[in-house]
Amino acid sequence: MVKLKDMTEQIKQHLDQLLHRFETSDPPESFSDKPFFLKMKEQTAPIYDLLEQWEKLALKLIKERTITVHPHQITATKENIQLILLHSYYIDTRRRRYMELHQSSHYICDQIIRDLT
Repeated sequence: MVKLKDMTEQIKQHLDQLLHRFETSDPPESFSDKPFFLKMKEQTAPIYDLLEQWEKLALKLIKERTITVHPHQITATKENIQLILLHSYYIDTRRRRYMELHQSSHYICDQIIRDLT
């Protein structure tokens, strides 16, 4: 349980860092910029790994009734964070849409932390 809480806190920190990146960075010159893609892939790989572990552990704790979030919310949050990762580097969505993804992800993370506290 402590591990999921720590992972969720890490995800929240990543979300805030990605928001800062979205607001302060410029999009790449071209969407087919291979060096940019490789740099992004290298920087985001640990976050993708964290998300995979987080999803598995969260779904396990849902089955054990330790947390009250619905399994679909976990899956949707993981997908939203993956979208946030891409949009934070490519800056290819409206700010409003980005903020909706960001806020809903934070909401679920906060709910999990509340359940584990």
